[in-house]
Amino acid sequence: MTVRADAGRPPSAQAGRAAAVIRRGAPVVVAAAVILGGWELVVRLFDVPSFILPPPSEIASALSAQFGTILSASRVTVQAVLLGLVLGAVGGVLVALVVSRFHKVSAPILGVAVIVNCAPIVALAPIFNNWFGVTNVLSKAGVAAVMVFFPVLVNTARGLLQVSPLHLEIMESLAANPRQVSLMLRLPGALPFLFNALKLGSTLAVIGVIVTEYFGGPSNALGVYIAYQAALPRFAEAWAGIFIASLLGLAMFGLMTLLERLFMPWHASLHGDEK
Repeated sequence: MTVRADAGRPPSAQAGRAAAVIRRGAPVVVAAAVILGGWELVVRLFDVPSFILPPPSEIASALSAQFGTILSASRVTVQAVLLGLVLGAVGGVLVALVVSRFHKVSAPILGVAVIVNCAPIVALAPIFNNWFGVTNVLSKAGVAAVMVFFPVLVNTARGLLQVSPLHLEIMESLAANPRQVSLMLRLPGALPFLFNALKLGSTLAVIGVIVTEYFGGPSNALGVYIAYQAALPRFAEAWAGIFIASLLGLAMFGLMTLLERLFMPWHASLHGDEK
């Protein structure tokens, strides 16, 4: 006798969950349909040249024809994005822990971080290509790491420093040393700040790697593919690559959101829709 896994769940609960998913997804689907339909209509109606803006149908056709090539190029780009994200996140968290431990240097370090973060980090692309080599993944991941490092540092340091005095007194009454305070009190409280920075940094990492690849990279990288197709010119193929790059940014944002739910399911921000 076969027992279904959801047999014990009330039908009303299943229907309510399905309705909630539909309510959340319907606006996205409708908005995408309106935007793409309007785009196609405007291009066709006003006879816009394809080198200015190709219609979505032409981009979809190019994506279908070049899907294997674009997918292969995306794998190379994803490697650099993930490496840069990890390097930037780890470096930002480590420096933030130092800042929270030594309060006298927190203001100068954070001030310098804000000033440096205002610089056009993408301008580092030619320099990193010269340091590590045009085809080396570190030249792309390095730019992504710098772009991720500063948001992670500033946001995590802010979370680490925003600790309740009462909680600090309790830890001191328990004879906790500074390392225990950081790991057991400050770091858990800073997780919401950290994941907000990671969600921002994940999209910045994609932008950093793609733009760095415009300055040169492996022939099968996504940024190189987009630049090459635009130079031919084959703008529908270039827009197909841009579309996949956008999906890559969304996927990285979704990955950070999933990790946020896994590491801090207790946080109130993840249950805002529950009553």
